[in-house]
Amino acid sequence: MENFISLGILPTLAEKLAGRSISRPTAVQRMVIPPLLSGKKIIFRSATGTGKTFAYLLPALHRLLADIAEPAGSDSGDSDGSNTAASVMRYCGPHILICAPTFELCAQIKAEADFLSSVPSSLLIGSVSLNRQIESLKKTKPLIAVGNPGRLLVLAKMGKLKLHGLRFLVLDEADRMTAAESLAETGELIRLIARNLHGRELQKPDMAGGFSAAACSATVSGKTGELLLPLFEGAELLETDEQEILREQIEHWAIFSENRRKIQTLRALLAAIKTRKTGFKALVFAGRNDEAGKIVSQLQYHHIPAAGLFGTMDKKDRKDAVASFRSGKLSVLISSDLAARGLDIPGISHVIALDVPADKEIYIHRAGRTGRAGRRGIMVSIGDEEEMRRLAALEKKLGIAVHPRELYQGAVESPLQNEE
Repeated sequence: MENFISLGILPTLAEKLAGRSISRPTAVQRMVIPPLLSGKKIIFRSATGTGKTFAYLLPALHRLLADIAEPAGSDSGDSDGSNTAASVMRYCGPHILICAPTFELCAQIKAEADFLSSVPSSLLIGSVSLNRQIESLKKTKPLIAVGNPGRLLVLAKMGKLKLHGLRFLVLDEADRMTAAESLAETGELIRLIARNLHGRELQKPDMAGGFSAAACSATVSGKTGELLLPLFEGAELLETDEQEILREQIEHWAIFSENRRKIQTLRALLAAIKTRKTGFKALVFAGRNDEAGKIVSQLQYHHIPAAGLFGTMDKKDRKDAVASFRSGKLSVLISSDLAARGLDIPGISHVIALDVPADKEIYIHRAGRTGRAGRRGIMVSIGDEEEMRRLAALEKKLGIAVHPRELYQGAVESPLQNEE
């Protein structure tokens, strides 16, 4: 039976996973770990909830721990300290750099890195004081840095985030970071890293060797690689069946509602779910930030415990909302699409969308918040006549079965039940 050690991962890392009762690698981990261990550049796609974070963290940490353990006087370096271990000891910047689009995802990745290893790490995101982060970098000297491209770029251009020791780059939710609104910052950061690597290669060829890069998302494509040149030139595109979890683990519902009655329909649906299922967690998607805030206010007015997660919120409020939802203190979280990117909260039983996107990738990302880690989940789309037509088109594109549902006498039922 294949396990993490047979894939080449250090036993110490495998033991950490065993502490969470994780002993067998998922399909995406079996696909991704070997090429990243061997120093390749890859772009990989896999449905949400399949273990993408560990797929890149495990080989990244394996290589970092191997570098640290390498004797400073080994044959791989020379007397000026150009070998990797000596460079790490001298500190020339993070060994691993992970970029992600949102605070929640960055914090989540850093937490998993800290769980796997005690190697010093830093969280570098735009909503925190720049001066405080600069002081933290000086004090911590992190070998792992996790942050959003904008803040990482600022710190690197200031010379506060050193890139001389970089050996492993990851772009999580890469499709979002190569979208029109984010591409300029991401592209500039990529070019800065590429120039640094080229200069390092000219000065110390052994330090430039073995650089790995990974870009991933549930909907990433070869087009993403083209936008990430020059670091991802020639990168291999790897993918698992992106519809597997959508088809096998998630039940898809469609509930008709006129636009003006959607929040009322949402309230009735939440009441019906609560009656039927104890300890439910419902993640509700709103199309825009202003809509999310309005929905939170109306639910709270009707004494439904709910919190919001959207871009205009204060960082502390966002953190508190996620913590309350994660712990079960709140059973309903209202989010925008961007804020929920990469959000990994165990036990989300229902995802509810108050609109139907034309883009299948948005539907995949939304639905992927449930049905994780082998559990089953329910994706509910609430829409008007036009949105139901869009949902029917998505049903065909994704190869899923969408079941019509209606609210009847406080319960969620199939329309056929009410005709009997």
